[in-house]
Amino acid sequence: MAEVGYRNLKVWQKSMTAVEEVYRSTREFPKDEMYALANQLRRAAVSIPSNIAEGYDKGGKDYPRHLKIARGSCGEVETQIEIAVRLEYISRERGRELWKLYNEVGKMLTGLIRSLSK
Repeated sequence: MAEVGYRNLKVWQKSMTAVEEVYRSTREFPKDEMYALANQLRRAAVSIPSNIAEGYDKGGKDYPRHLKIARGSCGEVETQIEIAVRLEYISRERGRELWKLYNEVGKMLTGLIRSLSK
């Protein structure tokens, strides 16, 4: 049986991969950060594919609005990665990998938002 809906969207697929990478990267954060920066970073990352899926399923005017929320969450994740790098919770190299991944997701979201506004 073929998958349909938001699961076929490359941006949803890539954002799911990005969530996995954020979870892997935050496992080694200091214990006192597990309910602070690590939790906030994970929640922002999870909100991206969640908003893509929710907006897709609701359709209509809600879809672009949810995509914009997801795009905003990309900025939030990128900022929190920067904080984690500056605090040396993750290496600069790992931070670059994550920034690149979230930059790609952000560009994909921007493209999808633009295509829907035409």
